[in-house]
Amino acid sequence: MMGLKDMEDLKKLSMLRSQIESHDVTELMQTDIETVGPDDGLEDILSIMRSAKVHDIPVVDGNSYLGMVSYGTIMKRKNVSLDTKAKSVMSNYPTIHKATPLTTVAEYMVISNARELPVMNGNRIIGTVSRMSLTKMVSKIKGIREIKVWEIMSPVVEAARPKDKLSEALDIMRALDVRTLPVVDGEALVGIVGMREVIDYNWQKKNRQTVGEMAGRSTPVELTVDSLCVTDLKTIGPEDDVGRAATLMAENGISTLPVVEDGKLAGIVTKYDIMELVAACQDREMVFVQISGLDEDDRYYMEAVDNEIRNELSKIARMYKPQALTLHVAKYNSQGGGGKFSITGRLTVGGTILMAKAVDWDLVKTTEELMRKLLAMVSDMKEEKVEGRRRIR
Repeated sequence: MMGLKDMEDLKKLSMLRSQIESHDVTELMQTDIETVGPDDGLEDILSIMRSAKVHDIPVVDGNSYLGMVSYGTIMKRKNVSLDTKAKSVMSNYPTIHKATPLTTVAEYMVISNARELPVMNGNRIIGTVSRMSLTKMVSKIKGIREIKVWEIMSPVVEAARPKDKLSEALDIMRALDVRTLPVVDGEALVGIVGMREVIDYNWQKKNRQTVGEMAGRSTPVELTVDSLCVTDLKTIGPEDDVGRAATLMAENGISTLPVVEDGKLAGIVTKYDIMELVAACQDREMVFVQISGLDEDDRYYMEAVDNEIRNELSKIARMYKPQALTLHVAKYNSQGGGGKFSITGRLTVGGTILMAKAVDWDLVKTTEELMRKLLAMVSDMKEEKVEGRRRIR
């Protein structure tokens, strides 16, 4: 049986990478795709996305690819009217080609948080590769499908309550840069609410509002979470394997599986987690680091932030080799200048996923605190291993 710890073994990792890259983009590429034009209005675009059941849609001008319109980008924008044109809300996602290795495709999806990536021939889009198609592929890779769900799942950082306002749930989604959120009543899981359900409701003419209103940035939507959440849920156990998770996602067209143990919500596993797993198989000399959620104004501090990250990673590397580190930055009370930073970090190291969170008014100090927490967790992990060896002796 393959486990996440086995990915520390370079020989096993190389074999796993070979299994993944025996598949290619042409196998996974969808060529019959919907596109929109740069001057198409957002209301029509959302209608097409809803009908096609996609979260990202390409924008083309004649034969030229321009970018992607994404649910995630729309929901982050302030007071975007449904008359807004595609060219005003499109994102510049990484592009791929038929020869791009699938480990690289997965990494690009993690970097951009994209659900679909455009496959290019010159400046012309010839298809897309989705997280779903990569997830289906994963269910065929023995080394990955045998990994246990508990090894890659995320603990539940935030959840909504049935009677929470929808705008409050959307604030959490935007802060965490996620598109689905579990709904709990006490300790019991009762549903999942996602951006798709919100869009499906709000795009209709009878409910016509700005996207800012949908996101709670203007006049909040007074709907409660239980009015839109999905209650017919597929769940999985922590001891189930990633192959079963991937199969459930593929067969049911879903991106998120609540992990339930003894009737209680133990965590969440998503297609994003699977993308991270595939990306971690890339042949690389350095640890893969990804930071999301920063405003343009905050990028001035990136050199100092990067120094803090690299400094602590070098200390971690003396104990275990880190494989990947993803950080998501959320900023609160930013109106009127200044803001409090909350950074959530996820570190893959020594065949284990560690998560920590730090909050401060200073971005660099917040990063420093987060990295020190992760360093302490790795140190504790090493001490537990040493103590275990002593007991065996």
